[in-house]
Amino acid sequence: MGDSTYPGPLGRANSIIADGSLQSPAQSGYAGQALAAQLLAKIFKHLDMSIAVRLWSGPAFRVGRGVATAAGTAGARTMSSGAEPPFALWFRTPAAVVSMVLGRDPLRLAEEYFRGEVDIEGDLFAALALKDHLGEIKLSLGERWAAFLMAVKLRSLNRGLQPADPSHSLNEAERSPAYRRAVSAHSSDAAREAIRFHYDVSNEFYKLWLDRAMVYSCGYFERADAEIDEAQQAKLEHICRKLLLKPGERFLDIGCGWGALVIHAARHHGVRAHGITLSSNQLELARARIAAAGLEDRVTVELRDYRELDRETLYDKVASVGMVEHVGLKNLPVYFDTVRRILTPGGLFLNHGITHEHAGWSHNLSTEFINRYVFPDAQLDAISNIQQFMEDADFEIADVEGLRWHYALTLRAWVRRLERRHARALEYVSEAIYRVWRLYMAASALEFEAGNLGVYQVLARKRGAESRPVLPLTRRHLYLDPCK
Repeated sequence: MGDSTYPGPLGRANSIIADGSLQSPAQSGYAGQALAAQLLAKIFKHLDMSIAVRLWSGPAFRVGRGVATAAGTAGARTMSSGAEPPFALWFRTPAAVVSMVLGRDPLRLAEEYFRGEVDIEGDLFAALALKDHLGEIKLSLGERWAAFLMAVKLRSLNRGLQPADPSHSLNEAERSPAYRRAVSAHSSDAAREAIRFHYDVSNEFYKLWLDRAMVYSCGYFERADAEIDEAQQAKLEHICRKLLLKPGERFLDIGCGWGALVIHAARHHGVRAHGITLSSNQLELARARIAAAGLEDRVTVELRDYRELDRETLYDKVASVGMVEHVGLKNLPVYFDTVRRILTPGGLFLNHGITHEHAGWSHNLSTEFINRYVFPDAQLDAISNIQQFMEDADFEIADVEGLRWHYALTLRAWVRRLERRHARALEYVSEAIYRVWRLYMAASALEFEAGNLGVYQVLARKRGAESRPVLPLTRRHLYLDPCK
């Protein structure tokens, strides 16, 4: 799928259903092609756009708005030429079509895509925009009943049949990339299990599409066309400058990933850095990278939950990059109280995290998708609430910077890199997991571009220091020549 291209003009689409005949199982492995085309045309009849659709055999055809119909074709026959659709939905099996009507899972289309029963040809980002239109499709009672009967008939026609070429189907071990256990308590044990699900996939898999330093959060693009390696180095330096890191200071990175920030902070700013993570895979590679950089005397990392941090050890500066999303909304007071407790008076704290346009983490298709397939413990809140929690923990907010366009650029770069390395990715993960990541990152890029998601760096100071200014009077120090 990652290497597929759009199949071309749809001029032969009428031949799919115009004669009303069925493809024999000997030809396609499945029966009911014309019926399936009619059923999809009925489902998408009221879609406020025209899209291209393919079945398990035959060329593509159009359904939706602007598709003229002829008797017996139920809206799946193109009567006039038009602009080529940027993508086509490819239903590889009758079961995928049937599920559109009889399936109970609201994420059934995504499930079918992960299982290889539905593919996307052409522009993935354009295809994902379809989700904003699907919820607006309203069928009358009569249309729903007719679609139900057609789906039952299509399922019956294919009972016991197998595809002539089953190579697209995933084996049983690859069919369920989902995290089936709901995370509600956000306890230490639940956090460890959720992190293992997400991060302990394969270090080699992440290396394929992250930058050289393996920074798993948005870059800082000083130019829109900057390479991802440049943007991530700029982000690391941006964080260090905001924290005013100085030689000899003790610096903590909560959720340190593969060690990029602690290594950068020690190498370029002379701090004594410590990082914590809940991922064994990340810990192993971070320690190897620290050793390779010759920084073992100044940089340490360990497997530890933030709630288990040593109460006796204080830090001058603390960073939390991409960590607050995993804490759980009800645990945010505990999280920020913990950070305040381990900071020296007047110490600085930088919280870098993704936010949502609405307060709280309500249940909907987007949140269900994220919690089921990607981040089982993820919960986002509005930036105003995040700041309120920080202030309630006795932090003084010093600076707030929104970076959502930076994350959109980062995600598009990650998707391009992952797609180019599709074959290599399958050496480390299943096709289903590859599809989860490709779909998730592309959809997230669109969410950031639309403003539904945001990402903010909030710089805060622990109250209790002397009254003299401890922060620069301007932001000029952030924009000096980049760190070499």
